Amino acid sequence: MTPAARLSAAITVLDQVLAGQSAEQALTNWGRASRFAGSGDRAAVRDVVFDCLRCRRSFAALGGAETGRGLVLGHLRAAGQDVATLFTGEGHAPKALTDQDSPRAATAMAALDCPDWLESPLRQSLGDDFSSVMAAMRARAPVFLRVNLARSDRAQAQAALAEGGIETAPHPLADTALEVLAGARKIQTSAPYLEGMVELQDASSQAVVQALPLTEGMRVLDLCAGGGGKTLALAARARLRLFAHDADPRRMRDLPPRAARAGAKVALTENPEKTAPYDLILTDVPCSGSGSWRRDPEGKWRLTPDRLSALTTLQAHIMDRAAAMLRSGGVLAYATCSLLSVENAAQVAAFLHRHPGWQAEMQRSFNPLQGGDGFFVAVLRAPES
Repeated sequence: MTPAARLSAAITVLDQVLAGQSAEQALTNWGRASRFAGSGDRAAVRDVVFDCLRCRRSFAALGGAETGRGLVLGHLRAAGQDVATLFTGEGHAPKALTDQDSPRAATAMAALDCPDWLESPLRQSLGDDFSSVMAAMRARAPVFLRVNLARSDRAQAQAALAEGGIETAPHPLADTALEVLAGARKIQTSAPYLEGMVELQDASSQAVVQALPLTEGMRVLDLCAGGGGKTLALAARARLRLFAHDADPRRMRDLPPRAARAGAKVALTENPEKTAPYDLILTDVPCSGSGSWRRDPEGKWRLTPDRLSALTTLQAHIMDRAAAMLRSGGVLAYATCSLLSVENAAQVAAFLHRHPGWQAEMQRSFNPLQGGDGFFVAVLRAPES
C-alpha cells in the first residue's frame, strides 16, 4: 500500500470508531476485508488510528472536522507534513483538499485533548501537574517488560533480549522493570518471552505489586485478576498460596498457560469466599482507566459522569467484599489505573470511615510524568481481633 492508501484506510477505520465501533473491532474488520494489506500496512494504519484517538479533539481542530478525514488531516498537520501531496484523490489516496478542510481554532481543553467535564476533577486530582500530565497523555505509552524473578534477574534478561535484537534499559519505578528502546515488535516471538523470563507489563503496574507487604507462605487472593498480569507478578515476588478470581472468568482464560510459562502456581476460583480467609487480597478494581489513556484512548472519550459514578459504587462494594474475606490483621491492597482522586484517596477515606479500626499503612500515586501509566495503590490493615 502507498502512504496515501494507508491514510485512506485509517480514515475508513476512524469513521467506524466515531460511529460507535471499538477501534480493535474496526481494525480487525478492515484487515479481514483487505487481504492485500501486509503486516507493515496493518501496523502503519493501526498507529495512525491510535495516534488520532489520543489527540482526537486537537486533531479535529487542525483537520477542520471531527471525522476520520479531519482527524487524519490533523495528524499530518501536527507532524508538519504537506497534506496536499497526500490528499490528491488519485488512485487510493484521500480526496483532494477543499475549503472545508481548513484548520479551526482549538479551545484550551481541546488543545490538551481533555474532555471538558473532566477538567475540574483532573485539576483537583493532579494539581500543578495537570497540564503536563494531559500533554503526556497525547503521546504513545512506552513499552515495558517485567522480569520474572523466578526465572532470571534484570541483567540476565537484558542480555538475553539483546541477543534477539531487543534493546532495553532498567526503569527506576520497579526493580523488575525494563523499558523497551528498540525491537518491541519482536518481543512476543523472542526466546526470553516464550520461556517465561519476561512479561509485558507497565512499569507503574509493577511498582504497585512491589509496594505490597508479601512474605513467604502467605495466602493471597487477586480478586479482580483479569488477564493475570499482577497475579503473575505476585507469584514471582514470593512463594505464596495464590488464588485468582474475576467477576467474568473468561478474562482469566489465558492465565493458566501464562502461569505455566512463568513457572507459577495459581488456583483459579469462581467462589473466593470458600477458600477464605486470606492474608492479603489485592483488589485491582474496575475504574475509569484515566491513567492508561495512552494505551486505551477510546476510554477517555467514552467515560461519562454516570459511568464514573457507577464505577465508584462498584469499587466500594469490592473493597467491602474483600474486607470480609481477610483474616484478623490481614491486608487489603486497593489499586486503580486512575488519576482521579474520587477513585483513589477518596475511596480509601470512605472505606476507613465505614470500617472503624482499620489503618492505612501506605498510599502512593504514579502518573505518566514518571514514565509509566497513572496508578494508585493503598495498603490497608485490618484490626487484630
